[in-house]
Amino acid sequence: METKVEVLEGNKVKVTVTADAAAVDARIKKTYKDFAQKYNFPGFRKGKAPRPVIDNALGAEYVLATVSEDVINTAYPQSVEAEKLFPVGNPEFGNAGLVEAGKDFTFDFTVSVKPEIELTSYDAVEIELPVAGCSEAEVSEQIEQLREHYQTFEDASAATKFKTENHAELAIKATDEDGETIEPLESESRLYAPGAGMMNEAFDAEVLGMKKGQTKEFSLDIAEDESAVLLSAYAGKKINFEVTCVVVKKQTLPEVTDEWAKDVLGFESVEDLKARIAESVEAQKADLLPRMKENACYAELVKRFEGDAPQNMVEEAEASLLQEFFTQLQQAGVNFDTYLMQQGITADEFKADVKLQAADEAKHQLALDAWARHAGIEATDEEVSREFELAGVENPAALEKEWRETGRLYLIREGIVRRKAVESVMEGAVVTEVDYAAQAQQERKDAKKPSKKKSSKKDEAAQAEQSAAE
Repeated sequence: METKVEVLEGNKVKVTVTADAAAVDARIKKTYKDFAQKYNFPGFRKGKAPRPVIDNALGAEYVLATVSEDVINTAYPQSVEAEKLFPVGNPEFGNAGLVEAGKDFTFDFTVSVKPEIELTSYDAVEIELPVAGCSEAEVSEQIEQLREHYQTFEDASAATKFKTENHAELAIKATDEDGETIEPLESESRLYAPGAGMMNEAFDAEVLGMKKGQTKEFSLDIAEDESAVLLSAYAGKKINFEVTCVVVKKQTLPEVTDEWAKDVLGFESVEDLKARIAESVEAQKADLLPRMKENACYAELVKRFEGDAPQNMVEEAEASLLQEFFTQLQQAGVNFDTYLMQQGITADEFKADVKLQAADEAKHQLALDAWARHAGIEATDEEVSREFELAGVENPAALEKEWRETGRLYLIREGIVRRKAVESVMEGAVVTEVDYAAQAQQERKDAKKPSKKKSSKKDEAAQAEQSAAE
């Protein structure tokens, strides 16, 4: 078999394949033998009917058409493998005609292939990751979360105004534009925390500053894209509120003492608590950091990809994502409508999200391909065979042969190359460790620092006068 590849525009190639006469004759002979065995021809035992009888019964052109199809179906995957092509989508075959005994048979096909894009840089990626192990700040952060979990609330004085750092018990009445009660929003006494996402910022702005016993009436126009938990169901509507501040509550956090650690949390002491937290954080990081590093490398590498991935690659990635998603959904015993309800999204929003994921996935693939090509990364025949051995099937060699004959072996080779490319990017990555917990603590401290009071013109004049006197 001979192949000739012609590069076309739009990431397409035209492949011309020639099967030699000997191979064609062998196929013709085999096809007649198969037909003689398959069909009953009057006057002849099964498998013994001669060619003229078969031609007369089935038609000579039918036999040759069968052979032609067989040759094409066999030669196509062989040519893909021989030329190391990476098809995207299905091929389009030209009009090849029928095979002829004693003659070479030539056919061609056109197929889209994976483009060879270039990245803007092949330097080592620079990424940030959380510090390895567990820092003191991370331990402190975990302890603060525990304190907040065990917080208590005490009634503040009647003169205390409701502020962002406090909670308040609110009696809420809510009606629609027709004056009908909106029961899900109503409550005789609801412990409310501003900024928690239950109501929106407009609601918070109305109730902050209220004192014990104060009642306030106001109306809110709920936005179409409202995300507040209690208000999202009323997007685009107007709601009338009557809110009474029952009492302002001050948050009280428990002191971190050995007694608290032992009596409430079940640890021997504060030091024991800190040690156990550190162990837990370290274990979590050991599991998460490799994946975090891989994702960070992906993100940085794809930034070096300019433009958009070809639409056919995006469509293939989308089909793969959908197949994987619905397989997982079926395994979990959840139908699609239930999933949408659980996620709080529509079918159109789901489709749009999958399309975005598919576009990103196609870019990731091409970026890895470019990196592999630049680094000289390839998949050996031994590595390909090893993949089938790891599949856990009874006859890995037979499975490999099947994939080769059906033109799918390039998928295995492609997967190996991309995996090795990921490893290469990760190994060479320049990593900066960041203590995000310590950063957050510092940001909170900085936010609490009072801003320097600007000098008034009067003060500036006084200072100038004093300086002149000196």
